[in-house]
Amino acid sequence: MLAMSEINCIKLLRNQKSFSINKIANTLGINWRTAKKYADYDQVPQENVQKKSGMMYEEPWGEIVSDWLAEDEKLKRKSRRTNKKIFEELQNMGFPGSYRTVCYFIKDWREGKEKGDEDRDQNAERLHHPPAEAQVDFGMTEAVKDGKVIDVHCLLLTLPYSNAAYCVPLPSENQECFLYGLQTIFHQLGGVPRKVRIDNLKAAVIRPRGKNEEATFTEEFLQFAGFYGFEAQACNPRSGHEKGNVENKVGYLRYNFVTPAPVIQSFEHLGEILKECLTKDRERIHYEKGISIQELLDQEFPFLLALPDEEYSIFKKVTEKANKYGEITIDQAKIHIPKGYNFGQLHVVKYWDRFKVLSPYGEVLFTDYRPYMHKGRKIPWQSILKSWLQKPRVVTYSRYSPYLPGRIYEYIKIDNLAIRKQRLGWLARMLATHEMAEINEYFYDLLEEQADGSGEPDRHPYEVDWTKYDQLQPAHWERE
Repeated sequence: MLAMSEINCIKLLRNQKSFSINKIANTLGINWRTAKKYADYDQVPQENVQKKSGMMYEEPWGEIVSDWLAEDEKLKRKSRRTNKKIFEELQNMGFPGSYRTVCYFIKDWREGKEKGDEDRDQNAERLHHPPAEAQVDFGMTEAVKDGKVIDVHCLLLTLPYSNAAYCVPLPSENQECFLYGLQTIFHQLGGVPRKVRIDNLKAAVIRPRGKNEEATFTEEFLQFAGFYGFEAQACNPRSGHEKGNVENKVGYLRYNFVTPAPVIQSFEHLGEILKECLTKDRERIHYEKGISIQELLDQEFPFLLALPDEEYSIFKKVTEKANKYGEITIDQAKIHIPKGYNFGQLHVVKYWDRFKVLSPYGEVLFTDYRPYMHKGRKIPWQSILKSWLQKPRVVTYSRYSPYLPGRIYEYIKIDNLAIRKQRLGWLARMLATHEMAEINEYFYDLLEEQADGSGEPDRHPYEVDWTKYDQLQPAHWERE
């Protein structure tokens, strides 16, 4: 390609000197076609749009990632998958590319969606953390239990010296859950940190630190701290950076271990999952010190306080009066107590997951799980199925597929897309009058009704013998 000065010279000879194309080519010693091109044709700038190529654009991997990103955009930012999580899930599906390839594709996909961030100085002081000092905070995440989405309050304790973390999932952030979570973490750690820094949790702080006074802790938290021997430290109001290690670890745990929302049987089950993940995570090299987190934790362990020999009982006792219907209020829910109206006062003992109601004479009148243990939100299957009907291929790799009961998932994941779409339509129609759990329970009866009506044919080349399927019970059956 000629320089712009050479192009201007050609045009000058052609337009001002009236040179022929042959003379221009001979004078400048260039090819005749080149002289013709620049002498008689205007060089108008044009946009050079390059077509994207590569496995993310020429193979189905890009479509899979696009569908995942589109699904995640409908969720809260906390619940979205990270680039690393997307890459790991693609690897499980046989993806041959690199992590950087996935990152480039995601960046292109998000181009223009997140604008307007203002530049700001984010510099911070680098702090020195002595051994056996801990930071504690709650982080919110989600899980799927019994076919419903539940909110999980993860109590996280980090040791900034080693960057080790321990986590206990809980149903609430009340005092009973907070103290139970701390106690559980101390036993997992095998010792007690000398100092524990917290923010102004209502479960532990009555009044935050003021201009000329220290924070005021609750009597129950001070008693707990005195029993285990640690010093409680409260942050200033609206100063989460004062416990930045645990703040960062909350996001790290959420994006690496509980996104997408896992299917769990109980809070204890989720606790075992997180314990295993965090134990394995301690094998990685510390970001600054060059040795593994577990080695640093071993160095830190001698500085911890020993666990007391006696077990600390965690409960809260309150007095309630039943109304004329024999009901008392626990966690904003009305609970019927047999013979409750017979007594002037009832003693309610609350644990982190259960409660019991005693008469004034010590008789146990009622015991049950606390109401928040049963809370949950329905998964929006109608909306999800509507999206799946438009893109039936998404079923096998959607974030929502693991939440389907096993036999229903096997029924709709058939390779023939025409039949898959037909079955998705049938499931969507069933959801108009039945819950997903009900469809799973009466699955065979509903299929027979469908075959007797105007649904899909009684038999086709991709038919499944559901009796044999239930007997086999593949690994996917754990979805139920």
